[in-house]
Amino acid sequence: MSVMCERSLSTQFRRVVVADDHMLVAQGIERLLTDSFETIELVGSGEQLVESVRRDPPDVVVADISMPGMSGIDAMRLMRGEGYAMPFVFLTMHDESSVAAEAIRAGARGYILKSSAGDELMRALAGIMDGQTYVTPTLAAHAIVSSGRRPHNLTDKQLRILEYVALGLRSKQIAYELGVSVRTVESHKYAIMQELGVHGTLELVRKAEQEGLIRH
Repeated sequence: MSVMCERSLSTQFRRVVVADDHMLVAQGIERLLTDSFETIELVGSGEQLVESVRRDPPDVVVADISMPGMSGIDAMRLMRGEGYAMPFVFLTMHDESSVAAEAIRAGARGYILKSSAGDELMRALAGIMDGQTYVTPTLAAHAIVSSGRRPHNLTDKQLRILEYVALGLRSKQIAYELGVSVRTVESHKYAIMQELGVHGTLELVRKAEQEGLIRH
């Protein structure tokens, strides 16, 4: 992705729980988050994650999916069933859109591949802590459709137009690709900008990338 971000969140939060059975990975995440949270607790299983949340509910959970015993998704389902509403962000090796869709459908607010962690994790957390949902862009479109959730209120045609815009195509070229009029493309483009709260093409592409609406 072309958009870079700050290494730390603009606001410091109280507490995050990081769940990963690989301690080196967990410690790497801890280093990334150290400036953004007052306390960071590392746990190595789904059961330990549940115990930690029950003992002291965090502002956010960053968890792997595959862990010994209870999976990260199952732990989240249990926590949701008990009324805990803090955001869950999955940082995982699973690059299948079906797994991402399952996580989002179960209530996850973020799904990020370990292969693209780092700046992307910090960018995603910034949006998630502000109420947004983030899915690694290479999985986003399929995952959101499969989960039954649609990003914002964009139609399938608007999502396609958004991708063409991100590729640098002009309205006339997009109209040709979709078999519609230039006026129709401009109308959709304006509606997308209104939905995302932006006012120009560069800002539109940047916001769409941040929210995982564009596949790369």
